[in-house]
Formats: sequence, C-alpha cells, structure tokens
Amino acid sequence: MTPDLSGSLVDQAVRRVRDHIRAADLKVGDTLPGEGQFASDLGVSRAVMREAFGALAALRVIDVGNGRKARVGAIDGSVMAASIDHAVATAQITTSDVWDVRRTLELRTAALAAEHRSDADARLIVDHAAQMATSADDVDRLIRHDIAFHQAIARAGGNALFHQIVRSFEQLMRVAVPTAWQTRETPEQRDTVFAVHRNLAAAIADRDATAAATLMDAHFDRAISDIFVR
Repeated sequence: MTPDLSGSLVDQAVRRVRDHIRAADLKVGDTLPGEGQFASDLGVSRAVMREAFGALAALRVIDVGNGRKARVGAIDGSVMAASIDHAVATAQITTSDVWDVRRTLELRTAALAAEHRSDADARLIVDHAAQMATSADDVDRLIRHDIAFHQAIARAGGNALFHQIVRSFEQLMRVAVPTAWQTRETPEQRDTVFAVHRNLAAAIADRDATAAATLMDAHFDRAISDIFVR
C-alpha cells in the first residue's frame, strides 16, 4: 500500500496503522505488527512509530500493554467523554446542550432496551432502580446506581454505540445528579424520583417500548427542570 505522504511523519504513521487494521480486517483484540515493522515499512524512525502508537492508544484505537504486542482496541466512551468535558469547560457547548442530546438518545435506548433486553438485563435494571431507593441518604451511592441504571438500559438495547455515548455522559452526571438531588428536599419529592426509575425499569422488563420511552421523556422533563430552571 502506498503511504499517504501528507501531514507530519507521526500523522503518516498513525494513518498507516489505521490503514493496516482496515486492510487486514482486524477485530478487537487482534495483534498488530510491532513498532519496528511499521517503522521499516514506512521508512521512519522507531521514535516516530512510538509516538504514533501512543497517540492511537490515547484514542483507544489500539491497546498497548507492558511486555506484549499492541492489540486492536475496543470502542470506549471515555474518549468521547474527554471531548465533551473539554467542550463544556471551554464554553463551546453548555451543559443544557449535552442534556438535550442525552435526552434524545435515551428515549431511543429505553425503547430499544424494552424490545431487546435479556432476562439478566431486566433484573439488573430493576435492581439498580431498587438500590437507588435505598440510597436517599447516601448521595455517592445514589449517583453510582443512577449512572449504572442508565448505562444498563443503553447496553440492554444492543447498540454498542448508544451504550458508549451514554457512558460518555458519566462525568457530567456526577456533577448534575447531586445538583438536582439538592432540589428534592422532601420525602415525597424523592419518592417521586424513585418511582419514575422503578416504573421505567418495570416497563423495560414488561417489554413495553412505548411506555419506556414515555417514562424516560418524563424523567428528563423533571431532571431538566430541576437542574436548569431554577
């Protein structure tokens, strides 16, 4: 394959590794040739290839571990999360922008979860909703189960990209959930939150996609009001 000679040597090396993965039809976990072989094929130094491998590892395109060959990496929502966090921190987007996107996605993930969930998925989603209800006085535990609840729904839908995008919202949820929780001062207000999660979990367990999407929409209506309309 003729290398693309545009860009820096490191850029060329990064493209060469990506091209190799596609041309060889490699899958997650498959091993790659070493830095030395890529360097020889491209006619660059090992230092250039080491930098290229480092850049690809940071993007989770490849997985490099001590003492073993690089492997093809799995899709990882943490890469998207870093970009989203940066965009919010630098005022390129707002938290409400993120929540608008999240709402759109999660209505779909709720419906897909109801259609495709396994019995194990349903049990896990129901359990996270139940655990939230026992965590009213432990915000850290509440946040963990709320995040896990939404990620379990996305995973149950069977679309890996949806799951990873929902994962990318995790850091912002760690900020937003406590903010919203502070507005729910009475037992009745808190019970309403727990009831929405339980009902949503039940709709998914019952394979009722319409109810699941409707409940998720109502959940975001309330969450957005609690976080942004204050």
